[in-house]
Amino acid sequence: MVGLVTGGASGLGRATAERLVQQGASAVIVDLPTSDGPSVAEALGEQCVFAPADVTSEADVKGVLALVREKFGRLDLAVNCAGIAVAVKTYNVKKDMPHSLEDFQRVLNVNVAGTFNVIRLSAGEMGRNDPDSDGHRGVIVNTASVAAFEGQVGQAAYSASKGGIVGMTLPIARDLAPMGIRVVTIAPGTNPSVAPVMVWGAQG
Repeated sequence: MVGLVTGGASGLGRATAERLVQQGASAVIVDLPTSDGPSVAEALGEQCVFAPADVTSEADVKGVLALVREKFGRLDLAVNCAGIAVAVKTYNVKKDMPHSLEDFQRVLNVNVAGTFNVIRLSAGEMGRNDPDSDGHRGVIVNTASVAAFEGQVGQAAYSASKGGIVGMTLPIARDLAPMGIRVVTIAPGTNPSVAPVMVWGAQG
């Protein structure tokens, strides 16, 4: 199996890439050129490669998928962990300052549009696979957050972006089901005693 992991140089993305390699799969770490991606990929061995990319760039993601084809010949799994956050109140009374519209738009662009960009292009790559005995060609896993349902003070942008990921999961799953591609979104939280919540899943 070959898995692509965005945000794979740190945090949840890195843990996902490590688990894939531990389980005998090949992993492609996708992260910004300034990330620790090269050293992480090197540490994980020959079954892991680093692909520098901005998930909001169509050209970058197409380049990643070209590398996947060249190196491993197929794509079976795409895990979207790339994301950013800002902690800003909608209006700061003390500073008499509203939330920056530019920051709000940037969070939505990376978290929602970036996730969608990877989904739409990865789906085309998975569509090249021969279906297995159950008609499956691939799986896409997205990362939302409990903030999509219960955002805290200063999380308007982050919560809106994670809510966007939740909201687009089911229609995308329905879009891709005829291709044999399953789509699911998880909503992790900060409480280590609570497992991530599966938001939506659909089987192709």
